[in-house]
Amino acid sequence: MKSNESTENYLETILILSKNLPVVRSVDIANELGFKKPSVSIAMKNLREKGYITVMEQGYIFLTDSGREIAEMIYERHEFLTDWLTGMGVDAEIAAQDACRMEHVISKESFDAIKKHCTRR
Repeated sequence: MKSNESTENYLETILILSKNLPVVRSVDIANELGFKKPSVSIAMKNLREKGYITVMEQGYIFLTDSGREIAEMIYERHEFLTDWLTGMGVDAEIAAQDACRMEHVISKESFDAIKKHCTRR
């Protein structure tokens, strides 16, 4: 399950949008991320080729099982790290920004150790 930060951000965004919208389209992703639609279209083509999403004839975008697995892992890290940082007194906006960077580089081992340490308190 090798992916890069851009791939992970797109997949996480699709997951989040799918929780709030009946269907997700490229324009929704572009609006959410502040990207131009052609850039998002290229990214969606790449995600589709990697097997992370399916795109229906109507343009509706759905995560595949492998895409959902990555998206949920990144989303969990983002939420947990944001809460962890804010719990230590970091401003919420800064915590969310830092969590967004950290979620892509932290190893599974380190993340699991932090989570275990924080939940046993």
